[in-house]
Amino acid sequence: MSNENRLIFIHGLASSGQGYKGTLLRRLFPNILTPDFTGLLEERLAQLDPILTGKSNWVIIGSSFGGLMGALFACQHPQQVKKLILLAPALIFPDFAANPPDPISVPTVIYHGRHDSIVPVEPVRTLAEQTFLNLTFRLVDDDHRLHQTVQVVDWPALVG
Repeated sequence: MSNENRLIFIHGLASSGQGYKGTLLRRLFPNILTPDFTGLLEERLAQLDPILTGKSNWVIIGSSFGGLMGALFACQHPQQVKKLILLAPALIFPDFAANPPDPISVPTVIYHGRHDSIVPVEPVRTLAEQTFLNLTFRLVDDDHRLHQTVQVVDWPALVG
């Protein structure tokens, strides 16, 4: 199995892999996977599983609902994930919040806008601190979409 990083962007609920963030990331990382997901959470996870399963060294970038999907995959398969980068992750969804997974030590970076009116900051921060033992939580002056933030992040350094 190759030791090179595998990179995937998982979009949010009302977005696609061809949206703003997916396009920005493809310009920086031409080999990044930016698949489109449809349906309910279980259906989306079933679409994600064959992409990621059986391979390691994943750097998962997940936005909102895609952040929830990435977090769930990482918690179920921590040995396959090198790094988790979550953008305003929807960790407050009952599938995660009502039954938080066992803590994992995968390096995790979360960007969350202090003006996010879709996914509240504090419940996400609390769940993240309980779940991700190697967590960097960055509260930024942005809203849920994080369009300002994603433009100024040093993505090559962050991805590693």
